[in-house]
Amino acid sequence: MKQSLFLKKCSKFCYVLFAVCGCLACTQNQKIEWPQVTNETKPWTRWWWEGNAVRTTDLDTVMRKYQESNLGGLEITPIYGIHGYEDRFKDFLSPEWVDLFLYTLQEAKQLGLGIDLANASGWPFGGPWVTPEDACKTVAYKTYQLKEGEQLGEPVRYKEEGFVRLAGHTPVKLADLKEPVSANADLQTLALDQVRYKKELPLIIVTANSDRGECLDLTSKIKPDGTLDWTAPQGDWTICALFQGHHGKMVERAGPGGEGDVIDHFSASAIDHYLSKFDEAFKGKDISYLRYYFNDSYEVDDARGESNWTPAFFDEFQKYRGYDLRQHLPALLGMDTPDKNARVLYDYRQTINDLLINHYSIRWQHWAAKQGKGIRNQAHGSPANILDLYAVSDVPEIEGRDLVSIKAAPSVAHTEGKKLSSSESATWLDEHFQSNLGDVKKALDLFFLGGVNHIFYHGTCFSPQEAPWPGWLFYAAVHFNPNNPFWEDFKYLNQYVTRVQSFLQDGTPDNDVLLYYNIADVMSEQGNRSLQHFSGLDRNMLESSVRESAVTLTENGYAWDMISDKQLLKTNIEKEMIVTPGAAYKTVLVSAAQYIPYETMEKLMALADEGATVVFYKGIPQNMAGMILSEEKQAHFKEMLDALDFHAEGAVKCARVGKGKICLSDDINALMNAANVGAEKMYQAGLQCIRRNSATGKYYFIENSSDRKIEDWIPLCTEARSAAIFNPMTGASGLAAMKRNDGQTDVYLELNPGETVIVSTSSQNFTGDAYAYYQNAGEPNPVSGSWTVSFVQGGPQLPASITVDSLASWTDFAGDEYKAFSGTAVYTTTIDKVPVADVIKLDLGSVAENASVYLNGDYIGTVIDSPYQLYIPAEKFKGQDELVVRVANSMANRIAYMDKKGMDWKIFYNVNMSARKKENVKNGIFDASNWEPKPSGLLGPVMLIPVVVK
Repeated sequence: MKQSLFLKKCSKFCYVLFAVCGCLACTQNQKIEWPQVTNETKPWTRWWWEGNAVRTTDLDTVMRKYQESNLGGLEITPIYGIHGYEDRFKDFLSPEWVDLFLYTLQEAKQLGLGIDLANASGWPFGGPWVTPEDACKTVAYKTYQLKEGEQLGEPVRYKEEGFVRLAGHTPVKLADLKEPVSANADLQTLALDQVRYKKELPLIIVTANSDRGECLDLTSKIKPDGTLDWTAPQGDWTICALFQGHHGKMVERAGPGGEGDVIDHFSASAIDHYLSKFDEAFKGKDISYLRYYFNDSYEVDDARGESNWTPAFFDEFQKYRGYDLRQHLPALLGMDTPDKNARVLYDYRQTINDLLINHYSIRWQHWAAKQGKGIRNQAHGSPANILDLYAVSDVPEIEGRDLVSIKAAPSVAHTEGKKLSSSESATWLDEHFQSNLGDVKKALDLFFLGGVNHIFYHGTCFSPQEAPWPGWLFYAAVHFNPNNPFWEDFKYLNQYVTRVQSFLQDGTPDNDVLLYYNIADVMSEQGNRSLQHFSGLDRNMLESSVRESAVTLTENGYAWDMISDKQLLKTNIEKEMIVTPGAAYKTVLVSAAQYIPYETMEKLMALADEGATVVFYKGIPQNMAGMILSEEKQAHFKEMLDALDFHAEGAVKCARVGKGKICLSDDINALMNAANVGAEKMYQAGLQCIRRNSATGKYYFIENSSDRKIEDWIPLCTEARSAAIFNPMTGASGLAAMKRNDGQTDVYLELNPGETVIVSTSSQNFTGDAYAYYQNAGEPNPVSGSWTVSFVQGGPQLPASITVDSLASWTDFAGDEYKAFSGTAVYTTTIDKVPVADVIKLDLGSVAENASVYLNGDYIGTVIDSPYQLYIPAEKFKGQDELVVRVANSMANRIAYMDKKGMDWKIFYNVNMSARKKENVKNGIFDASNWEPKPSGLLGPVMLIPVVVK
């Protein structure tokens, strides 16, 4: 109680102080209000059209359900079909398909739903109209050794033995496949993932390379039978022969009319020819309501081998790198000195990088822009600097569960000034039918902390109304569709997302540190594959010092974005701040590395010279990346490093460079201090946040990431005159208890584990009621008496209503129908006695899985995660009050029942239903027949707790 009195006094003092200060400074007042809601502030969902078997009558119904669930838009992605519905299949981009698409656009416009469209039926880009010339390529090689006077005793040939990889479960032999793939019937059943036909590969080039550095092009000396008509002169010679192969990657999860080869992403003509199919299909059609085109992640090389070649590669390499790669094939193949191998390999990979950006990404974006549209792109997994690929996108999109990797796409949105950064959200959270709305919220909050502000659920299958339960499903959980018992409460999660995104889409980013995304070391590494694929800071960057720096910055509360070499070159200095097209930063942090591009090091020195503080963690890279043939560049690189005259400044060493400085240390906190970068100290208390600039102050999205309740003053790294708190789950808002502390602002917060709030600070005076902070004012009062449990929605059948004296899982009730049931039950009881208090906290105890609460017929609120608590004003209680708790469980129990009974619900082509966990695999697909009934319903104990407002 002493604490309560203290807080009351302190809060009153703070509010009075703000009012006085406001009067003295004659500042304006500012209302406490939520930002405007649009269909972009609402979450969207990936909308799979299985088999393109959609009908207008069903579209009307399901789209209205999506709209009523507070979804803001749909991304149409056509995929494989459903057994038994073949008569409804429609070929992708056929006239019939286009008519349905146009109808969908019209219906979406009427409902206020946005529409995006995947630029493929599945992923990556490809289809039956992709010719062998435009399909993705691979390069194979052979090497031979000759001494003076010797001739090669075998033909220079490379025979592809061929293979077939399948996504489906129908056995297919390579010998039974016609060439090309499009010549085969029933491609939906075949479900081909990769096909390489048995054939001899065409020769690209043959070079002879001596131990004295000579290189001879012997391609013209190859006879039709493969014989090399050449005798080795003086010296030891390495013969390198390259051959062009067909990578064979097929479009994954393709629907009817979308099956075929993946395009050559490094060929400008390939993407142009590919997109012309869409021009042809939509010619003369009104698709103005379509917002963006979409591409799922690269995924060309999640196959055997790699797409690592394009026919014009040698010419493109010379254009981008300035020398002839044909003269350095031993180094490309890892047969020269380690240093030269690394440099040539870097240049090869960097050229792949440039082609993917310039020949694919930019041309695709320009194609969309000519239509007045944009592109959403998942760049992760690409053999290129994904930050530069994201920069081409109108909306960069990420996925995953690793916070520092999630920041890749939002970083680019911030540095490049893009309003939106999206995420493929809640993919494979858990096994099928196991994840609940609380699990989804946790996943979404991680994206928000990473800077994402445009959520796309993964995902929702179109399913016709007459389809038996569970309807049409996607092979990867979670299933966001009306057949899921959580659907009735899904709208409340979507309301939460909308409230959060209304803030995160407003204002501008407010991060302090540019973390240089140095991939030169990884791009220079020899490995089992010719290419390196990047996904932020995981996979091949897990052991990098860049990731180490990112984790350290995050754990210590520093606000940062990643930046690439190319993006760094566009920065300039304004008032000692490093300015990008979208934001301004206090410093750039370069992590320890062996290699760095010459242009990047030159730019870092120029930034310092103009007034920036550039900091290096654990050393300065001493080597330029790639083959630098210019002696002038080599000399200048050395001069830049030699000119640095370091002297100690505490835990760092600094060198003055023009108006700025270069600092070096093994301590990131010391480097941040040297760059005058402040940390958000809330991280020390177990909180995490992301911060944005608003018109009058800052927006903070704050999560309690600890396992304990936070009830404390939380410092914010900003000055403010007033602050307001917005609770995105409940919709509550009000003036925050606030005090100023040495140039910072302290705000009092109460947050349960996993709970989030938005704190808005302002240089003006917020006006409105105080935000309600609660404190228990007495012992919990159990809700005693009997409960009537009525099963109102679900199946396989509705169990009989039952009255119980104590709460337990409904799967413990007598009768198999309760164990098999997935759906919604309504719990009803009468409250005889209510504690005396201004506010009553209703604690439902344990809930499996989500619940909506009604008191005397009035809706009180919905809870989707622990603690399952709601605050109810005392005046809502009238005496002999009827408490109704509507609880939905998961799909799991009914699915287990169906599998135990051998019911045929897994009716999907292609991969059918994959299992996330090995123990749930039977005959190659998901199976739940070994599952025990999962606890379901209101488990309690239900308590009424008197509380007071602090």
